[in-house]
Amino acid sequence: MARRNRDDDLLLEEDELTAAFLGDDDAATATDDDQTQQDGVAPVADNWEEDDTILPGQLAVDVYETREKLMVKARTAGVNKSDLDVSIADNTLSIHGTLSAGTDDDVENYFVQECYWGEFSRSIALPVPVKEEDIEAVLKDGVLTISFTKVKQDTVKKIQVI
Repeated sequence: MARRNRDDDLLLEEDELTAAFLGDDDAATATDDDQTQQDGVAPVADNWEEDDTILPGQLAVDVYETREKLMVKARTAGVNKSDLDVSIADNTLSIHGTLSAGTDDDVENYFVQECYWGEFSRSIALPVPVKEEDIEAVLKDGVLTISFTKVKQDTVKKIQVI
């Protein structure tokens, strides 16, 4: 992946650096046999812009428990309540939404574009049983907090084998 220039300084090609940073194994393994044989390094595919598949962004979450509650927190800064859809089915929490950047009609050229705009989603299999009828979701200061009341687990019951 690394290449040396004439002064023996260690250099990474821009595409290689991007692939290494993003951990894009698929891009790093896309090979052109001639180029690979020539310098021992597989070139990185540069056709990502041609992919018509639009995948929603994945929402980062924190999931933790207290004595009585299971908590899920998600950073949703800039998302309106009306653009959020939170649901639960079969002990799986689903959060879908849209983050709008507004209109960019007068933009001629981006110099840096790191912010994600568009649809996002996340489904989480809840790690403990919860009461599906006792859920509270609050959006405050850009943080979506969902709290579930945990189902009390009875003490261990001994089962007699016959």
